[in-house]
Amino acid sequence: MAMSPRKRAQVSRGVQYAILAVVVVAIAFAADWPTLKDTFISPEITPQLFPEILTIALKNTIFYTAGAFVFGLILGLILALMRLSPVGPYRWIATTFVEFFRGVPALIVFIGFYYGLPIAFPGRQLPGGTFGTVTIALGLVGAAYMAETIRAGIQAVPKGQTEAARSLGMKPGRAMVSIIIPQAFRIILPPLTNELILLTKDSSLVYVIGLSLSGYELTKFGREGLSQYTSLTPLFIAALCYLMITVPLSIVVRRMEAQADRAR
Repeated sequence: MAMSPRKRAQVSRGVQYAILAVVVVAIAFAADWPTLKDTFISPEITPQLFPEILTIALKNTIFYTAGAFVFGLILGLILALMRLSPVGPYRWIATTFVEFFRGVPALIVFIGFYYGLPIAFPGRQLPGGTFGTVTIALGLVGAAYMAETIRAGIQAVPKGQTEAARSLGMKPGRAMVSIIIPQAFRIILPPLTNELILLTKDSSLVYVIGLSLSGYELTKFGREGLSQYTSLTPLFIAALCYLMITVPLSIVVRRMEAQADRAR
């Protein structure tokens, strides 16, 4: 007797759960748990990482990310408006910028700004020291991506909003600032939050810059700990600290997307 589609689906799910359970049990029995504990979360090494990993590395990671995001958001908005401008040179400049910084690895941008600028402009340095370098280098890369996101959000606002604003006597610039951009940001808030998560992870590229302990971020701190203790515990704890930042942001993104779906 042939099974119904519902019965076949139940059997299929049961088989998949059984396979998953077998794999989990096999890994649990095959793993060397004492070695894993000593390698990834050694009880001797872990206490030595605190409080510096929180008060220095985690704090710097948050500061670097926040600075780059704010700078990138402002520049991205300017670039998005330039790409939508009827003035040809503005569109060409913005397009060149976006294509360049989206196509070049962020690591090269970091190296170019930190080592290349002093050569190109002798005697001049970026303001803010390491924070200024990270903010501008990482912010330029983020701005290229955010510019496209913002442009898409502006174009997603119904044309009727612009027409209604103009019918009320608003000038195009005032309508863009007061009506279009606020609505566009409500549309693009989830992808912008995703960009913040990416910037958090890309801040790890600051390791290419020679830093003192006071300038370490999480990855640099973990790499130095790896050399000092010859254990993966510092890197594992650094990874957990990254999750302390990115997991709440991911939850926020999912909730915002769910709210947007309900609103639609």
